[in-house]
Amino acid sequence: MRNIGAVFIKQGLDMRRNPMTLIQFLVFPVVAFVFTVMVARPNPDIPDMMFVTMFAAIFAGMSVTVTIASVVAEDRERRSCKFLTMAGVKPQQYLLGVGGFIALVGLVIALTFAVMSGFTGAQFVRFWGVIALGVVTSTVLGATLGILARNQQAATAIAMPVAMVLGFGPMLAQFSPSVARVFSVFYTQQVSVLANDPTASLTRPLLVIAANFVALLALFVAAYRARGLK
Repeated sequence: MRNIGAVFIKQGLDMRRNPMTLIQFLVFPVVAFVFTVMVARPNPDIPDMMFVTMFAAIFAGMSVTVTIASVVAEDRERRSCKFLTMAGVKPQQYLLGVGGFIALVGLVIALTFAVMSGFTGAQFVRFWGVIALGVVTSTVLGATLGILARNQQAATAIAMPVAMVLGFGPMLAQFSPSVARVFSVFYTQQVSVLANDPTASLTRPLLVIAANFVALLALFVAAYRARGLK
């Protein structure tokens, strides 16, 4: 727990010194709010919550992935965290420390989306929980990309297209059954399905999300052991 806490605090201090990371998290809820107020509410043909649910799913798959990939790659590039590996910090401890802080911020943003959605009671909890699952899974994906990248610039260059595909793919899937079939194996598609349809069955989406999470976690552990923060 001491190792996890040290990494968690380090990441909090880093974000305070670099507020641009937080701004990246705020973009999608702000855009969702603007579209809701200026487009959805004045138009009776557009559901009030459409843009909130849409951008919440995109946020969970995109913003978190790019942010943590950049954070992890920066740790490796500047070598300021080399002492962590020397101190015997294990991959799960590093992920829980750095990823835990980024995920915590993401969960707060997810709560913001849940409030804007207008859901109440069990639907509110379900919506927030679905976006939270996307945030946590994207945290592992982004951390893995950050470990594999040679430097921070490369991490952003790799993570951005991956995050855009995973983030915007489910939006395209709403208009194309063939795209929906292709993306059905990815966690972001299942997050989008559950976020946009509060009556959808939980069983298959949760199984797909869990399978994605386990696969990404195994990949992160392998990447960390191979490359670490060196």
